[in-house]
Amino acid sequence: MTPENLQFLMASAVDMTFKGMPHHIGRITLADIGGQGWNVLREDLPLPVAVVRSDALEQNSRWMRAFLARTGVQIAPHGKTTMCPQLFLRQLADGAWGLTCATPAQLQVYRSFGIRRVLLANQLLGRQALNFVCSEMARDPHFELYVIADSVAAVSMMAEAARRGTGGRRLRVLVEIGQSGGRTGARTLAEALALSRAIAAEPALALSGVASYEGVVPGDDDDLLEANVSKMLDFHRETALETARLGLFSPEGPVLLTAGGSQFPDMAAERLKRIDIGRPTQVVIRSGCYLIHDDGHYARSLARMSSRSPGLACLEQGLSPALELWAYFQSRPEPRVGFATFGKRDAGHDLGFPQPRRWFRPGQHTRPQPLSPDHRVIKLSDQHAHLELPADTPLRIGDMLCFGISHPCTTLDKWTILPVVNERYDVVDALRTYF
Repeated sequence: MTPENLQFLMASAVDMTFKGMPHHIGRITLADIGGQGWNVLREDLPLPVAVVRSDALEQNSRWMRAFLARTGVQIAPHGKTTMCPQLFLRQLADGAWGLTCATPAQLQVYRSFGIRRVLLANQLLGRQALNFVCSEMARDPHFELYVIADSVAAVSMMAEAARRGTGGRRLRVLVEIGQSGGRTGARTLAEALALSRAIAAEPALALSGVASYEGVVPGDDDDLLEANVSKMLDFHRETALETARLGLFSPEGPVLLTAGGSQFPDMAAERLKRIDIGRPTQVVIRSGCYLIHDDGHYARSLARMSSRSPGLACLEQGLSPALELWAYFQSRPEPRVGFATFGKRDAGHDLGFPQPRRWFRPGQHTRPQPLSPDHRVIKLSDQHAHLELPADTPLRIGDMLCFGISHPCTTLDKWTILPVVNERYDVVDALRTYF
């Protein structure tokens, strides 16, 4: 990302029409937000508001740098988690090999901010997407794109587009392997090798590696899930070895071996870096959630990693949830029933509901207070969170509640502006997302 791209971003206009922004601000820029002197606990922002903690961002950034140094692999973090160019810049400054995206729309955002090395972890299909990629390759000789394929039909489409207009450059393609019950990708070695042969036979394409995603393999418990992850990584190894034996990989650069979502980066890193195909390889994990982390699904995954790979999970004191949602306690129509002022429009719930962790009473408390675990969100409406309460709850109407988030991806996409706060909840910066 160039300084000009960042300057453009920070100069973007913000006013009260952005959710979470105060009504009196008039028209300011994104860069102005950190200098307004706002404080969340002083009620300077309307609730609900999603905030990002600066101390947790720094801790999580250090953790990943230590993880990469310990494992010796590279990372192309999946930018779909945040779709935030400011955080992309931080990840690249931390040494990221590149960035991963999932859709042509995400790729267009990346390119508008000057991201040069991208792994599109999806098949490239459709006239608009193919034309955009080819024109970008022809326009910018420094643009380095990798895409994946799991069908010969898609390989043919990509090859036809690449022949028409990449400025003579070959499109780098990775064979995608999968697992029954999982997501996309070849299910058998025969299917994977048929893809490898199809890619290698196209002069406009370069067979550049093997890709997989182990985060959606089936498994009813942790042991079975990890056994299936191991099975997929074995298949990854087998595909890479046999493709290399057949001499199908492009001679251009190291062979890319990539996997590793945010649940099993330790397993992917350890297994892929042991693959020896007789020529240089580059192992790239694609964990996207580490920088924001969460207080639910991925927190449990980290706890599991602690038992699997204690030396990795505990690096730099582990990961810390950076994303919080603040809302008011607004109603208690029954002794054990309450409601907070947020809902599905403000927070994801696909991998568990947000849960109340702390509370704050304006005018009385000086810092947030812990809340007992028998305060629980049990349902979300569009704009209401349904709470189950203990009979002796300390909460009163108008109290502020801090909710921990499970699965940051589906909460971040509901916020265009996210204030960044320090330990005192002073607003010191703001992040802009492009979902």
